[in-house]
Amino acid sequence: MIAIGSDHGGFDLKVAVMAHLKERGLECKDYGCYDLSSCDYPEFGRAVAEAVAAGECEKGIVVCTTGIGISIAANKVSGVRCALCTDAYLAKMTRLHNDANVLALGGGITGKNLAMEIVDTFLDTEFSQGENHIRRIGKIEG
Repeated sequence: MIAIGSDHGGFDLKVAVMAHLKERGLECKDYGCYDLSSCDYPEFGRAVAEAVAAGECEKGIVVCTTGIGISIAANKVSGVRCALCTDAYLAKMTRLHNDANVLALGGGITGKNLAMEIVDTFLDTEFSQGENHIRRIGKIEG
């Protein structure tokens, strides 16, 4: 199960990502927002992050206009490693090296086709299990 959430600035891209996940046969749980009304991204970033940290969802995807604010909010939750990715290479590397469990996207920055490539790369790339990466993640989690 993939947790997904956005504010109003990421709503349209979130809806497109949810349709893409469904096409891939993946289930997702929508943690809001549910329309284009102005709202506060920390609520939705935190809700997605808490679902991932609690093990309710395997991974999460969060979207705001730039992806910056909502990624900061998600990263406040212990056990979450949220990465803002603007291309597929970043999505690949954050999975391989950081074992990121939440992906952040910018709905006003990243086009739909590129966003789907980023999502697919993020979801399809496994953590490398490299000793050096495990050690570094441990230092992040402190």
